[in-house]
Amino acid sequence: MQNLTELSGNATPHKSLSVIIKVCVVIPFFCVFLFCVVVMLHVFASHRQFLDSSRYILFSYMLINDTLQLLSSVLLFFFIMGQMRFPIVYCAPVLFISTATFQNTPLILATMSLERYVAIVYPLHRPAAWRSDRIWIIILSLWLISSILPVVDFSIGKPNPGVDVLSTPVSCKTAVINSSPIQTLFKVSLNGFFFALVVVVILFTYVRILLETKKLRQDVTSASKAMHTVLLHGFQLLLCTMAFTLPITENLIVLHANWLPQDIAFFNYFCFILIPRFLSPLIYGFRDKSLRGYMRNAVLCCSHRVSPSLIGKPQNKSINY
Repeated sequence: MQNLTELSGNATPHKSLSVIIKVCVVIPFFCVFLFCVVVMLHVFASHRQFLDSSRYILFSYMLINDTLQLLSSVLLFFFIMGQMRFPIVYCAPVLFISTATFQNTPLILATMSLERYVAIVYPLHRPAAWRSDRIWIIILSLWLISSILPVVDFSIGKPNPGVDVLSTPVSCKTAVINSSPIQTLFKVSLNGFFFALVVVVILFTYVRILLETKKLRQDVTSASKAMHTVLLHGFQLLLCTMAFTLPITENLIVLHANWLPQDIAFFNYFCFILIPRFLSPLIYGFRDKSLRGYMRNAVLCCSHRVSPSLIGKPQNKSINY
């Protein structure tokens, strides 16, 4: 995410081949991810039963959030690789989206875990906020919470002396807007709080579903699948936290390899930001049998001919992942 913007902008002509290779590595990954997301969103929009499930609505929201996160980070990657400079007023929206979506991911995972807990513990009397027609209230709340950091960051941030927000071209880096150590400490603390909160929520939902499984012997299969889903959310959170290992991996590479700073930054971006964001929603989506079946037919341009008898419809109590 923001660490991508630390790529060096001092590229010389003899490094142009390295830049081309990096761009050619990033573009295919993003295109494949975008294609899969478009197919999944098309399936959701084309079949009413998905829109009637809070679980699938939250998953769609996660897809959109991760797409915005990857899109903003790839844009920042291209800006740095091309040594493009813009006034802060144009960089700020991209940096805002990148930061907000990064914060949003753990909150979405916590919400999806709670949704599985609610579905198992309250199968017949689900609270109104968790119903499919009211879930937008929770989604809006997540957006508001995740926007706290960038709003505060940009509000108290002061550009470097001599930089005019409206006219001075600068590199699109968060350091241009918030170079204060206090802001850095605030950002790290808030990130740590968000991720610690999600860990607590995931552990809570897993334990409660486990205890509920022992009580409800008649629906052990659904509860067991819900537990596996919560564990998957934990794995997704682990992928997200890999972004916080960048300082450690950077120091290890500096000590044991003679790499250029821009090559180290690209390696960290590709391995700890791009790949985890690429894998997380796809693994979650492809595990669902119903969704996978509809996607297969959508890719073959035959989604409108899919037979309901061949592909099971998602049910509130039948959890496929």
